[in-house]
Amino acid sequence: MQADLTTILPEIVIAVYAMLALLGAVYTSKDKLAPLITWATAGLFLALALWIGLGGDGAAREAFGGMFQDDAFARFAKVVILLSAAAVLVMGMGFLERHEMMKFEYPILVALSVVGMMFMVSAGDLMALYMGLELQSLSLYVIAAMRRDSLRSTEAGLKYFVLGALSSGLLLYGASLVYGYAGTTLFSGIIDAAGEGYAPLGLLFGLVFVMAGLAFKVSAVPFHMWTPDVYEGSPTPVTAFFATAPKVAAMALFARVLHDAFGGVGQDWSQVLVVLSVLSMFLGAIAAIGQRDIKRLMAYSSIAHMGYAMIGLAAGTVLGVEAMLTYMAIYVTMNIGTFAFILSMERDGRPVTEIDALRMYSRVEPGKALALLVLLFSLAGVPPMLGFFAKLGVWRAAIEADLVWLVVASAVASAIGAYYYLRIVYLMYFGEENTSALDGKNASPVLWSLLMGSALLMLVGVISLFGIDGAAATAAAALVN
Repeated sequence: MQADLTTILPEIVIAVYAMLALLGAVYTSKDKLAPLITWATAGLFLALALWIGLGGDGAAREAFGGMFQDDAFARFAKVVILLSAAAVLVMGMGFLERHEMMKFEYPILVALSVVGMMFMVSAGDLMALYMGLELQSLSLYVIAAMRRDSLRSTEAGLKYFVLGALSSGLLLYGASLVYGYAGTTLFSGIIDAAGEGYAPLGLLFGLVFVMAGLAFKVSAVPFHMWTPDVYEGSPTPVTAFFATAPKVAAMALFARVLHDAFGGVGQDWSQVLVVLSVLSMFLGAIAAIGQRDIKRLMAYSSIAHMGYAMIGLAAGTVLGVEAMLTYMAIYVTMNIGTFAFILSMERDGRPVTEIDALRMYSRVEPGKALALLVLLFSLAGVPPMLGFFAKLGVWRAAIEADLVWLVVASAVASAIGAYYYLRIVYLMYFGEENTSALDGKNASPVLWSLLMGSALLMLVGVISLFGIDGAAATAAAALVN
């Protein structure tokens, strides 16, 4: 029992901290403590990321009879989740304070959702999977509707909740089918029941339903319908959080379930992933073209990028999982920088999300416009930005898995998607003069640092990935064995 508790110590630390912070705030000055709790939560995330990433001997461990897996794959995903959550918490503080939305519950709910994500990526059992998924989801439903005086925010939370309940039902139904045919909820038992190269039809039906539930969490088509409205309606710091850590957790859980529980029937789930990938890439690329709100555009961008990441997962190999993990780490970095810019978009003290407001923005803030240009080029996959090499990695994995046609399809989708990124660049540098320009010099030092830092990483990372590729390779080898 002591060994089990030691294995899940990071999760216990965050959960206990969240409960103590909740009690402390409720019985003292409540919202006045919100900035302090936010900084403390971000600091705790950073400390735990360093502890998980640098501490320990790197050996794989399990707890509670295999229900919880602590291996290199889980540790890689947890470090990315913790670092991105810390960055989003810190960069959203100024926005929330200016618009009187800085509630003490916000950082506590983020902390609880992060606990759920950490359980998701370490799940070795269907029950542990569902427990982590629901802890994450329930926290996200609340923060989506955090702005109670806003109709759009309330609508976003309600849509997310209703559709999230539907996806949970699909996942639970699939899990019950899997349990019925495998006779166990442990992934190690399911992979034995699934066999090598064949599986009972009922078990495959269960797998499809489980994949449908997980596809909702990564907003893959056709389970994407919640994403644009929730991204647009939620407060921008919440949208930034949705676009980063939960995506990493959901993709890592996808990989964990497919390889640990259904690794022997990869040819079956690979076909489903290929369909999800193609649909996500093309719908994300085409639907974003007509968007006029930058948060909705980032929602469709997210859908498309999950499609690209799924290419690596569809390959079903060690190289594919490595490419997917590297892609997600780079994707999160690009999104943090982009949302740092979106958070700084204001006019007369009010947030602005219309893309047309960026007309000739390069004359107002040339440095920030240049940083956004780099990030948009990277999101579009334009060489030599780091985003191009992220796509190159998943393409290489797909080619080695004889999925050349999928690479060609993704290249076409990428070319289509480049239009809406480059359109923003065109407006910033060559658009018509804006009569109601955005305010200049309104970004906090935190936002400015994250924007410039992520843009710099997109350039410098081409020379060196700072060890991310090596860590991703180790993580992939720990999962696919």
